[in-house]
Amino acid sequence: MAKTPAGTPHDPRGAERFNEERAAYTVASAQPDLEGGVQAIRETVKVLKPVPGVYRMLDARGEVLYVGKARSLKARVANYTQIAGLSGRILRMISQTRSMEIVITNSEAEALLLEAQLIKRFRPPFNVLLRDDKSFPFILLRADHAYPRIQKHRGARRAKGNYYGPFASAGSVNTTLNALQKLFLLRSCTDSFFNNRDRPCLLYQIKRCSAPCVGRIDEPGYDALVRQAKDFLSGKSGAVQADLERQMAEAAANLDFETAAMLRDRLRAATFIQGSQAINAQGLGDADVFALAAKNGQMSVQSFFIRGGQNWGHRALFPRHTADVDEAQVLADVMLQFYEEVPPPPTILVDRELPESELIEAALSELAGRKVRLSVPERGDRRKLMAQAQRNAVEALERRLAETGTKAKLNRELAEFLELDSPPQRIEVYDNSHIQGTKAVGAMVVAGPEGFEKGQYRKFNIREAQTNDDFAMMREVMQRRFRNFAEGEENPEAKPGGHETTLPDLILIDGGKGQLSSVMRVLEEIGIADDVAVIGIAKGPHHGREGREVFHFPDGREKMLPVNSPLLFHLQNLRDEVHRYVIGAHRAKRSKAITASPLDEIPGIGPARKRALLLHFGTASKVRAAALADLQRAPGVSATVARKVYDFYHAGG
Repeated sequence: MAKTPAGTPHDPRGAERFNEERAAYTVASAQPDLEGGVQAIRETVKVLKPVPGVYRMLDARGEVLYVGKARSLKARVANYTQIAGLSGRILRMISQTRSMEIVITNSEAEALLLEAQLIKRFRPPFNVLLRDDKSFPFILLRADHAYPRIQKHRGARRAKGNYYGPFASAGSVNTTLNALQKLFLLRSCTDSFFNNRDRPCLLYQIKRCSAPCVGRIDEPGYDALVRQAKDFLSGKSGAVQADLERQMAEAAANLDFETAAMLRDRLRAATFIQGSQAINAQGLGDADVFALAAKNGQMSVQSFFIRGGQNWGHRALFPRHTADVDEAQVLADVMLQFYEEVPPPPTILVDRELPESELIEAALSELAGRKVRLSVPERGDRRKLMAQAQRNAVEALERRLAETGTKAKLNRELAEFLELDSPPQRIEVYDNSHIQGTKAVGAMVVAGPEGFEKGQYRKFNIREAQTNDDFAMMREVMQRRFRNFAEGEENPEAKPGGHETTLPDLILIDGGKGQLSSVMRVLEEIGIADDVAVIGIAKGPHHGREGREVFHFPDGREKMLPVNSPLLFHLQNLRDEVHRYVIGAHRAKRSKAITASPLDEIPGIGPARKRALLLHFGTASKVRAAALADLQRAPGVSATVARKVYDFYHAGG
C-alpha cells in the first residue's frame, strides 16, 4: 500500500503525528453493490492492525462517504462486513463503498479529534454534519502596543493578546464593544491612525476613548484601564464596579463633579452590559451549555456561551444527516465539530449523558491544553439554566419547522405557477454584470428546499464574450455550466453531487425574451432542453419593486403575479440574491484590476522582486524602459531575473 501525508486540515503537525494508508483494492462499478462494498472492506481489513485511528469510506470516484474513528481499526472496520443487523443507512453506505483510507493515530482521543477535523473538511453524506457557515466573533484586547487596542476579531487567532468569546453574533459583539469603550475608554483605532494623530478624534469628544494618541492619558493610567477591562471580561465585574463607585464617591466628596459625572457614565455602561445578560449564570465561570430538541425527523441544538459568569449570547445549530442516528450521538458529533472552530471552556453542560463521555472529555482536554469536564446538571441554578436552553432548543426547532413548511408551500405554489410536474428541489438563478462589456462576470446561485445553498454558488469570469452583449455572455455561462452533460463530454473529475453532475429542476434567468432564447439554444445544443424547466424574470412596464415583474416562458407566453403575492416576494428574493452575488464578484474584479501592476504579467516575478524593481525605478513604465545593465544594478534583482524582465519587454530584440 502506498503511503501519503495525513490530510489533517487544521493541524500543521499532521504529517508528523499521523500515518495515512490507502487500500489498493477498488471495485470498478459505480452502481450500488452491497457485495462489492463488503468485499472492498474485507480487503482492507486484511492489512489493518488493532491500533487506534480514523477510517474513510470512499466511493468509486474517490469521494468520501463516511469518516469514523476506532480504538481498534481492525475490529471496528471488520464490523461492517457483518451486514446482519446493520441499519438501512449503513447498508446504503457500504453498497457505495469501493475503497478505504486509513489514518493511524497515537491514541483514541487523537482519533476523535481527527475524525471531527475530517468531517468538517470533507462533509461526508453519511456523517452527522454541523451546518453552520458563520464563524464566531471574539473580542480581542491586543498586547503588541504600549497602548493596547480593543477590537472585534474573526478567524485565526494569530495576533498577540487576550481573546474573549465566542459571542453568538456580530451584533452582540458590537453592542458589548460599544459599552466597553464607554466603560474603559480604550482605543479602537488602527496603529497607523493612532501614530498620525495630532489632536483627539471624535471618540474622545463623546467620551468613548481616553485619547492616548495625543497624551491625554499617560501609559500607567492607560495600563490601569487595561487591567480593569481584563478583570471585567474575566468575570470580576463586581470588583470593577466597586472600584468605580469608590472613585465616584471620592470625586463627589472633593467637589470634582465633572470627574464624578464621567465615572457615573462608566458605571452605567457596566450596568448595561450586565443588564443585557438575559441568563443568570453567576458563579458558573467559563462554560458552554448544549441542549437538543428533536421533532418530525429534524433536530436543533441550542448553545449558550457563558464567560466569566456573563452570558455572551446563544445560537441555534441545525445538524444534517441525522436520520437513524441516536440523539445523544448527534449531540456528541455536533459538539466535537463545534470545538474545531472554538476553544472549549473548562465546563460544558449537556442535557443528557453522551456516549463515550470520558473519551470526549479527554479529546477536548487535549485540544484545550487543560482539563475539560462534561456535566449533566440535575439541580440548582445549573439545572434552571439547562431548562432554559432546552426551551430555546424546542422553540428554535419549531420556528425552523414552520419556516420549512412555508418554503415547502411556496415551492408547491411555484410548481403550480410555472406549470412544473413537481416542486423544484434545486433552483439555479443566473445573472451577469459588466461595464460596457469590460470585467464581465456571470454568477449562479442555488436554492434548495431549506433555502440558499451557498456552498454551491459559482462565479464565471467571462472569457469569450467581451463585447457589450448580454446574450453572448449568458450563452457562455450556460455552455460552461452544462458542458459536462453534452454527449461524449463527461468530465471524470467532476465531483458527485456538485453542480458539474447535477441538473437543476428549475433555471431562473434574470432577463427577458432575449436572454431566455440564448439559454434555450445552448440547452438544445447540449440536449437537455427537455430535462430542465427554464423561466426568465424581467422588469415589467412599471419597473421598480411594485411587483410588476413579468415571467417569460420558453414558448413565448408571459405571466404576472399579484403585487402582494408571497410567491412574488419569494421569486424577487431569488433574483435579488443573484444580483448581490454577481455585483460583489464584479466589484472585486474591478478592484483587483485597479491595483494590478504591469509587472504582474512577467513570468517568474513575485511580490518581493516586483517591490524591489518599483523601489529602484519608481514606476512600471521606467522598468519597461530600463536597459539590461540598469535592471541588473537594481538591489535584490539577479542577472537571471533582469534578463527575464528585459526579454519580456523587448521580445523583438
